[in-house]
Amino acid sequence: MNRVTLGIAAFFGLAFVLYWQAQVKRSEMDAIKVVGIERPDFIADNLRTTEFNKQGLIASKVSAKHMEHYDSSDTTHFTEPVYLIYPENGQAQWQLSADRGQLNKQTNKVILENNVIIDAIDIEEPLQSLTTQTVTLDLSTMIGSSQEMVYIKGKGFMIQGLGLHADLNTQKLSLLSKVEGTYEPQ
Repeated sequence: MNRVTLGIAAFFGLAFVLYWQAQVKRSEMDAIKVVGIERPDFIADNLRTTEFNKQGLIASKVSAKHMEHYDSSDTTHFTEPVYLIYPENGQAQWQLSADRGQLNKQTNKVILENNVIIDAIDIEEPLQSLTTQTVTLDLSTMIGSSQEMVYIKGKGFMIQGLGLHADLNTQKLSLLSKVEGTYEPQ
């Protein structure tokens, strides 16, 4: 074999080795990718939104420090959400806030977590404030529920109990168990 043949063979051998290394690196990179991590389809900071019902009345207003929406699951995650809820009569009566929230548009349910506070907007409302760690609210029926400890403050009373069932349309609230309360006559 002459030098030219050896040079061509060495060149093609080197090209093959480099190609093989690139393919090995690509396989390693594909193996490193974490399967199942979904990226949001869109995000927003300092979000403010208003949703209307079929009659054209305001159904809810939402503001949040940060929001991420995922189209594949039709789920929206919120950081520090504040919901203004408008029951059937169209007047805002309740403000819900939490550290985190999640809205699932398929089920039309909101889950609020960590430092959940539900405040009455009307200062004449007998029940002024409710706090807990987790609340699930069905926006179709305006029924909220929780399995956590719930603390209620009102005009001249404080009540605590385990578990909650609340109908925001009829303004009926039930604590499910271990209910204790104090009443202070005015």
